[in-house]
Amino acid sequence: MSAPPSKWSSLAAYFGYADIGDSPAEQKLQDLKRRKTKRRLWAFAGIVITYLLFFASLRLIEFKLAELVGQLDQFYDALLGYFPPTTYFGIPFVDLGAYVSFIIEENLILTVEGGQIIWGAMFVTMAVAFAGTVLGLPLALFFGVMSSERVIPYPFNFVFRGTMSLIRAIPGLVWFLILIPLAGVTPFTGALAIMVDTTGYLGRLFTDELEEIEDGPIEGIRSTGASSSQIVSFGMLSQVFRQFIAWIAFDLEHNVRAAIGLGIIGAGGLGLELYVQRQTFNYTEMMACIILIFLLAGSVELVSQRVRSALRDDDDVEKSGIIEAFANAPRNILASTMGRRE
Repeated sequence: MSAPPSKWSSLAAYFGYADIGDSPAEQKLQDLKRRKTKRRLWAFAGIVITYLLFFASLRLIEFKLAELVGQLDQFYDALLGYFPPTTYFGIPFVDLGAYVSFIIEENLILTVEGGQIIWGAMFVTMAVAFAGTVLGLPLALFFGVMSSERVIPYPFNFVFRGTMSLIRAIPGLVWFLILIPLAGVTPFTGALAIMVDTTGYLGRLFTDELEEIEDGPIEGIRSTGASSSQIVSFGMLSQVFRQFIAWIAFDLEHNVRAAIGLGIIGAGGLGLELYVQRQTFNYTEMMACIILIFLLAGSVELVSQRVRSALRDDDDVEKSGIIEAFANAPRNILASTMGRRE
């Protein structure tokens, strides 16, 4: 009668490191257990490393929970500035009139003087984002196409890929600082920074889309004796036209947010107005700027989403227009929160 397996041999068998037989089934079972054990060890090591890095990060930034608790009174006073209290018909409410008065006085949207329209800070932010996107679009298309192995053979296409990688490695805020000697601390410099940033990010997205296209249309165009430019235009770009438009809309949405950040360091618009009010501790005026930022970014995002939705082939996707989407947005948001979006 064979001796019962020891505790250690049973443990080794559980983790997949026991030699319990030569049959294929037993060996396969041990191999599966061994792989599962390795995955668990890697997961445990990942958790430990993440915890150590997180703990080191907290030490490096001097995170102190007690200091946060000690600043709660000051933060509460700031909240009263962000949301100035008032009463409407005897009911406590946020003083929306304070926001509106500041927006009108500081001309954050637009005003008309002597029949001439004067565009406010919100439109300056939008102009920086839109101009930068349009200026960067041709460069993004050029680098995106030239980075594809279908156009430029490996490894020569890496000259263009490397250029886009260099652009993406430098944040848009840094590009703004680099370009200040060229155009000064102006909204135009902000548009140039967004142009460069768009070239790197949008170009990379274009390249990724071109790498996924079918070879059939390309071979068909090539068999007709078409030139290289015709092959690129009708055999490649025609397959990704919708995807390119969708990515352009998404990039414009991203660039609006980037323009706000650039405004904080001098590119004008809502970002600059927000920074000025923060420096003077005018919290009510800060919240008015934040509300406009939310409305601007949300409007651009809604338009971008409707454009991408219209480009999809799925007939089940909602195809409402932009005006209809704006009109139905409050109702859809309320319905979705109640779990029954129409």
